[in-house]
Amino acid sequence: MNKKSNIYWYCQIFGWSLYVLINLIFFGLKQNLNNKDYLIYFLSLPLGIGITHLYRSIIVRLNIIALKIPIQIMVVVVFSLMLAVIYFFLTACLDVLVGIRMHLSFVYVSEMVINYSVPFYLWNIFYFGFKYFQNYKRTEINSLRYLAASKDSELSSLKAQLNPHFMFNSMNSIRALVDEDPVKAKEAITQLSGILRNTLQMNKNKVILLSDEIDLVKDYLNLEKIRYEERLSYEFKIDKEVTSCQIPPFIIQSQVENAIKHGISKLPGNGKIIIEAFKLGNVLKIKVSNTGKINNETPLTGVGFKNSIQRLELLYGAAGQIFISTVNELVVVDINIPLK
Repeated sequence: MNKKSNIYWYCQIFGWSLYVLINLIFFGLKQNLNNKDYLIYFLSLPLGIGITHLYRSIIVRLNIIALKIPIQIMVVVVFSLMLAVIYFFLTACLDVLVGIRMHLSFVYVSEMVINYSVPFYLWNIFYFGFKYFQNYKRTEINSLRYLAASKDSELSSLKAQLNPHFMFNSMNSIRALVDEDPVKAKEAITQLSGILRNTLQMNKNKVILLSDEIDLVKDYLNLEKIRYEERLSYEFKIDKEVTSCQIPPFIIQSQVENAIKHGISKLPGNGKIIIEAFKLGNVLKIKVSNTGKINNETPLTGVGFKNSIQRLELLYGAAGQIFISTVNELVVVDINIPLK
């Protein structure tokens, strides 16, 4: 017997027991009850449970829950009266079997049927109300599952978008070295193979450790250092307490790519990139700074930056933020990732 079935039977037993108890108290105060009367009341408990359980089977078989609301209301009204008539007829038979004399009249029968219809109306209200709530929760869960699946699909698409972008930049760096310095080109290819090995592992996850992302960025900068030599220097300022924090893969690396493409590559020398990560309250703050300036006519809205905006929004909603500013002749990309 599953959990839903247990709840149904608990409600059946409790509801009809409460109904019988209320009748016993009410009629016990109104008139003197004998043993036969008590027997009838106690027998009405399994009788009520049996009738409503049979009625529930009809509801399930006819799939009344799937009908339109006006039709359901009509079904409830009609069936409640029908069940009240059946209940009255069976209790009358019990009265005869135990030897209780009844004086039947149209008024008496009508009054009893109306009284008996009340518990059946209440039973319908609780049963259909529970079913509506259950269906609402199921619909809500399915909606959330669909949303999660859509987000996963979009995140996978965004990550896939970064790989060819990253590969293109890396291969361009190596191509520039082939004729200029074959030895360094070979060294760069070795660096690239290590980077690709790491990215294949990262691609499997929606989030990775900050320390893993930093290792990837270091490998990438070492690769670019071969190409730019003294034109490029870099510095990491990573607090130890945040190295185990989880972040979207390539969220820092793509900003470093942008820093080199839009900043370092346009400078004659003394280009520097600073990567910082620290905790501020419940937020992981990441800063990627580089020497250069923002071109207001063509702001930094390339593939890497747009991609980062979308992924942060998908994973963290409004709490995940990324924005660019200029501070002391440095272009600074700020990334805010909620830790909770």
